[in-house]
Amino acid sequence: MTEGSVPLPYADPAFVADPFPLYRQLREDGPVRRVVIAGALDAWVVTRYEDGLAALSDSRLSSDVRDASDARLLRQLPTSGGEALMGNMLRSDPPDHTRLRRLVSKAFTAHRVAGMRPRIQAIADQLLEAVAPAGRADLVADFALPLPVTVISELLGVPLDDRHDFQRWTNRIVTRGAEPPDPAVVNEAYQHMRAYVTELVRAKRAAPGDDLLSGLIAARDEEQRLTEDELVAMVFLLLAAGHITTVNLISGGIAMLLTHPAQLDLLRSDPELLPGAIEEFLRYDGPVSPGIARFAREDVEIAGVTVPRGATVLIGSAIADRDPARFPDPERLDITRQDNAHLAFGHGIHYCLGAPLARLEGQIAIAAALRRLPGLALAVAPDEIRWRPGGLRGPESLPVTFTPGG
Repeated sequence: MTEGSVPLPYADPAFVADPFPLYRQLREDGPVRRVVIAGALDAWVVTRYEDGLAALSDSRLSSDVRDASDARLLRQLPTSGGEALMGNMLRSDPPDHTRLRRLVSKAFTAHRVAGMRPRIQAIADQLLEAVAPAGRADLVADFALPLPVTVISELLGVPLDDRHDFQRWTNRIVTRGAEPPDPAVVNEAYQHMRAYVTELVRAKRAAPGDDLLSGLIAARDEEQRLTEDELVAMVFLLLAAGHITTVNLISGGIAMLLTHPAQLDLLRSDPELLPGAIEEFLRYDGPVSPGIARFAREDVEIAGVTVPRGATVLIGSAIADRDPARFPDPERLDITRQDNAHLAFGHGIHYCLGAPLARLEGQIAIAAALRRLPGLALAVAPDEIRWRPGGLRGPESLPVTFTPGG
């Protein structure tokens, strides 16, 4: 650990359950702080809103992890054929990013997302019908997890029977705990995922359907199309990032309501508040924590602090979204909050392309749970909720009780 760095103690259950006191201290101590993640990775965290907003649009900060200089981070990159999975929009910079996003946007349209509303509603209702008679459930395993997995599977035309495989590989690739992941285990998961997605692309090319993957294969911009590797990388991104963050939004949003009964009562009395409530959930305790990774292409000055070339920079969206200079009374959950321009979905050219789908799934899922599960309450004390460690934040399980129904 570099002298003067602050550890982010993912081995400490108290920190995993509530990282915000330490986040607040980091923000109060300075706009850019040195930290150590998982006992190994050195990083610089941008802690304040305006600085984070500027950093997300700074071309000197790369999205490509290959611009990093930390050998421990580079050892976690895929090898032996898995490298192609890294060539997605999330991990690319202009001009490649510009071309990829333009092509993907031709298939992943607002019309396609809006057209999924009836199907998302049907999936949510079906999942809740299955648990309603019991009067108790784990709203992660029984609801918040299978809903986005089913949605993204159907959106891409992925056989639902394969979902457990890609969930397992995804968890090995993206999960970060108290210790750095085993590179061999991560690389094996990358190879399995690449082989699976490559075969999926081949099958869809041979027999296209009315799904997003077929649309991505057909998308063109003048004479440009997605290459085979780019298709594989994009499908990987959607399967991996496209469901875990939404799981966390749904389960985390419900957890916030159940631990803030006045806000739950307010939402029950006025369901029209739900779209704004989703934005407040994203601001108050969003699905990515502490923030969004970038890598310095050169020495970069941020808020008066010089960050050296190759350094890992975390734009601390979860920290900045509670910056009192931007949000009045930021430590209070307020579903009626106005002017809620949080950073949970990023900013600038990398603003999350899937944000409309995540918002739609969150609204439908939380509304359905509140309507279909009367008397919904936690089955454990709030401090007994188990949270995922690492960069993707949400409950690992959410045990609840409710009035049984048929």
